[in-house]
Amino acid sequence: MSQPQDHNGISVGIEAAALNLTAIALDGKRNVAGTYARPVEAGAPTTDQLVDFINSLAQEFGKFDRIGIAMPGLVQKATKRVTYSAHVPEHTDVDLAGKLFEATGLSPVIENDANAAAYGEYKLGAGRGSENMFYATLGRGVGGAFIFGGKIWHGASGYAGEFGFIAINSDGMRLEEVASAENIVRRTRSRFNRDSTSSLNRLDEQSIYINDILKAAENGDDFAQLMLERTGNYVGTAVASVINLLNIERIVLGGAIMHAGNLVLDAVIRRARELSFEPSFQNTEIVAGSLGTDAAPIGAALLAAEVS
Repeated sequence: MSQPQDHNGISVGIEAAALNLTAIALDGKRNVAGTYARPVEAGAPTTDQLVDFINSLAQEFGKFDRIGIAMPGLVQKATKRVTYSAHVPEHTDVDLAGKLFEATGLSPVIENDANAAAYGEYKLGAGRGSENMFYATLGRGVGGAFIFGGKIWHGASGYAGEFGFIAINSDGMRLEEVASAENIVRRTRSRFNRDSTSSLNRLDEQSIYINDILKAAENGDDFAQLMLERTGNYVGTAVASVINLLNIERIVLGGAIMHAGNLVLDAVIRRARELSFEPSFQNTEIVAGSLGTDAAPIGAALLAAEVS
């Protein structure tokens, strides 16, 4: 945990994920002034935990009056409500903004986590310098977000960018079914007995998790690398659709799966090149995000700071 250096003009962004609450404070110059995180307690009401977490932040960051919250789920802009969340269903159709204002006195900006992460990367990360950008997050889920003309494009109701729902074969298989952390683990478990040389064979099949696969790949395990390269191929298929439809300037890939580095990124680029309209592909830059897991809370803080 780092300590803030300057409280003037401070804004706070929170990522309210299923397993952890993470807060980042930005000072008036958009520098990170402090970070703080806490695990989510299983079984306890998530809204109560979020309220307690927010109230504890004054001790970490000092006084602040601007706060943004990045939520995993569909956020309806008109009502600031989460209308669907696969990972934190307790937030669905709850007046979260109203409850937080009542309990903390703060009026939060509520945003989808992929949108917030995209905004963070656009302003302070790998998206800097671009006018139009697509962001994809590859982690516990698969999400996406568009930045057009420097602003998040929400679509008609606030639900634009559901990258994980793109069909990647003729049977209608969706990207999230093969490229989310859970589904990479599922695919790996179903095949790892076929490769007796893999370091993953030292683990019980049901004890393999995404971090094991990423670590094995980093250490040169051919089987783990193969599974991540195939993930990159699936993602590249969906990325090609974005390129072909929108002739987008820059595509930024973030999320935990990108900890595999160029292994996934290179596979995405190769597959996207194969399936894209060549002139559009040549004018699209595909890069890894630079803010890592801080992208969503940083983006939420930036959005809060811009509220007049």
